[in-house]
Amino acid sequence: MLSEGDPAPDFTLTTDSGESVTLSDLRGKPVVLYFYPRDDTPGCTKQACGIRDSWGQLHATGAEIFGVSVDTGAAHQKFRAKYQLPFTLLADPDRTLVDAYGVGREGSKAYARSTFVIDAEGNVAKVMRNVKPERHADQVLAALA
Repeated sequence: MLSEGDPAPDFTLTTDSGESVTLSDLRGKPVVLYFYPRDDTPGCTKQACGIRDSWGQLHATGAEIFGVSVDTGAAHQKFRAKYQLPFTLLADPDRTLVDAYGVGREGSKAYARSTFVIDAEGNVAKVMRNVKPERHADQVLAALA
């Protein structure tokens, strides 16, 4: 299981706009990866909209923020447009990142709602597991402070 202080597993995934993002290319600034179960479901929408509503403060930290789920890029694109989300969503349909970051649930296709803050050097600075959607944005802001 990934812990604070560990090197963050590198990855390359496709965004909701069809571009590729590679974690190691983002060195020099903090990165937030928040894993959520499914686009356009009540809890996931509340969580995404919380990040959206705190975007000014979050963006001011200089961090790159990515929502990650196993949904497709096309599903992400619809979700992002519907709720006017100002941050990028990463598609992980093969569960590459879900597995690398240890958020999968044993014997299940579901996974835990988890967030990882990665520091500018590429190490895990903060791990938040089983986060509550309504408090998530505040927790991310506190971790980036």
